[in-house]
Amino acid sequence: MAIDNYRIVSEPVFGDMSGMAKASMDWRRLAHNVEALAALTEAPLMAMVKADAYGHGAVPAARVCAEAGAARLGVASLREAWRLRRLADLAETPVMAFLYTPEQPGLAETIEAGAELGISSLAGLAAVAAAAERAGTPARVHLKGDTGISRGGVAEHEWEAFAEAAAKHRAAGAIDVVGAWSHLACADEIGHPANGMQKAAFERFLAALGAAGLEPEVRHLANSAALIADPETHYDLVRPGIALYGYNPVPRIPVDLKPVMELRSSVAAVKRLPAGTGISYGHTRHLERDSNVALVPLGYADGVPRAASGRAEVYLAGRRRPVLGRICMDQFVVDLGDDAVAPGEPVVLIGAGEHHPDADDWSAWAGTIPNEILTGIGARVPRYWNRGVE
Repeated sequence: MAIDNYRIVSEPVFGDMSGMAKASMDWRRLAHNVEALAALTEAPLMAMVKADAYGHGAVPAARVCAEAGAARLGVASLREAWRLRRLADLAETPVMAFLYTPEQPGLAETIEAGAELGISSLAGLAAVAAAAERAGTPARVHLKGDTGISRGGVAEHEWEAFAEAAAKHRAAGAIDVVGAWSHLACADEIGHPANGMQKAAFERFLAALGAAGLEPEVRHLANSAALIADPETHYDLVRPGIALYGYNPVPRIPVDLKPVMELRSSVAAVKRLPAGTGISYGHTRHLERDSNVALVPLGYADGVPRAASGRAEVYLAGRRRPVLGRICMDQFVVDLGDDAVAPGEPVVLIGAGEHHPDADDWSAWAGTIPNEILTGIGARVPRYWNRGVE
């Protein structure tokens, strides 16, 4: 596969932390996850590679997803879409961007590049139509209705006006209506009443578009959770995000997903400290007995969440070991007990092994979700794509 050994960041330079940490991505695992998710539905997949593919690297992730069978790619920003559309090997794979302001520069250039645009407001529709005139080509658009997440999308009381305006712009040759879509608020909570309400609202939105003579090529509603838990939401396209990268947002429904990323560092220093010694800022933890402690040169600037202080564990020298005291900007301390560990010993923060911590663990320790853990890994941690991280 062309992605083999693809290097995302520039070569390490003096002074960065690339010699002390790296994030490794296994393209075989990502391809496996695409195939595992595709097996759950008859609908094609739009692989969500926004936010630099959830911190994994958008370009290589997009290539792997497309080669593994994803029919479309989804991103948030115009820049993300433009960048992917410029790649020759993805020229045949549609890319949708959905998050921008009506006055934002780059709309015409994104349309010229062949990207598709999600439209979430009447103002956005007018801006895209005007940009398409400047570009000299119709904009391929996905019209979004807010069915209850109360975030992006046109509110229900404006659906009729939105549909009529879109029909006029289509008749004028400014837009082609490719899709109709919305987003679910509670898909990871099976049986939540909002799910049924949103599915009914989406049907009303589709009816409003139909009343204006609009017949989108694809209707899409399902995110990762809905893809796994609710076949009624699959329609003509599904939009997996976090599940692509190996994390199941509905763990009560088993799916054979494999974490794609492994995050490693190494021990920078080891020392022996007496019982009672306070560790790190605020001395929130004191040693209960004489212990060896290891310094690991990663911190919250690299995406190791400070909120996980006092709860987190890492895999070091054959087993999980507790992080002592507060996680700092660039470093944290690990309890070794009486074990002798040398500087340079590998430390696994996020791993693929049976006993390794993963992003689910870190999200539990930090009180968040794995999406935030993965996207929060900092820019000074270099990313590598390879044949395997095990």
